[in-house]
Amino acid sequence: MPGISNEGEIKQAIIIRTDLEMSKGKMVAQGAHASLMSYFKAEQQNKKIAEEWLASGEKKIVLKVNDEDSLIKLFKAFEFKKIPCALVADAGLTEIPPGSKTALGVGPWKSNEIDFITSKMKLL
Repeated sequence: MPGISNEGEIKQAIIIRTDLEMSKGKMVAQGAHASLMSYFKAEQQNKKIAEEWLASGEKKIVLKVNDEDSLIKLFKAFEFKKIPCALVADAGLTEIPPGSKTALGVGPWKSNEIDFITSKMKLL
């Protein structure tokens, strides 16, 4: 919201591919994988931020991208900024081909640093 700073907030972003036309259940499962994988990376990188996120209600946002290239570009951008993130590659046992990149988990991390990269993205 304009005029309100989120500088001190911590959140996690979960980014899901919509072009794969996954069922809702599959999408939720991939988002859960992304959330957990990214949380463990954040905990290794900065335990204080991870603990603060847990204590403050585990704020999350879920965003969407329309193709694998966009998901990979986001992953590389977060890695470059040293923001903990995890890219989910599906095993291919159910709906989609093995190795398909389905989701990206980011953080928990400082909201303003996540927003710097995701501010123009749409919610899922």
